[in-house]
Amino acid sequence: MAYDPNNIFAKILRGEIPCDKVYEDEHTLAFNDINPQTPTHVLVVPKGPYVSWTDFSERASDAEIAALVRAVGTVAKQAGAVEEGYRVLSNAGANANQEVPHLHLHVFAGRPLGRMVAKAKE
Repeated sequence: MAYDPNNIFAKILRGEIPCDKVYEDEHTLAFNDINPQTPTHVLVVPKGPYVSWTDFSERASDAEIAALVRAVGTVAKQAGAVEEGYRVLSNAGANANQEVPHLHLHVFAGRPLGRMVAKAKE
């Protein structure tokens, strides 16, 4: 999947589309998902043009990597999700159903989340 500079997250980062921002720093932006799957559903995106974890881990600076990791922790703490628990998910590629070609992490919380994925059939 190639990076598309006109993807929805790139447009949000450029201020072309509004978002319900919950956190921002020099390298990241976090905002509430417009179609939440759980009571707390925040998207955390790096401000750089990265498609996936692999792309990000290969090309991002140490400062960008640290900022993204810290942003997830800050978002979870601000949401009051640390004690009860939360899940961080990032889809990468077609088999993982990645819909937007910009690295983004979903932070889910606010209810029991069940198993991460269904058990493989033996």
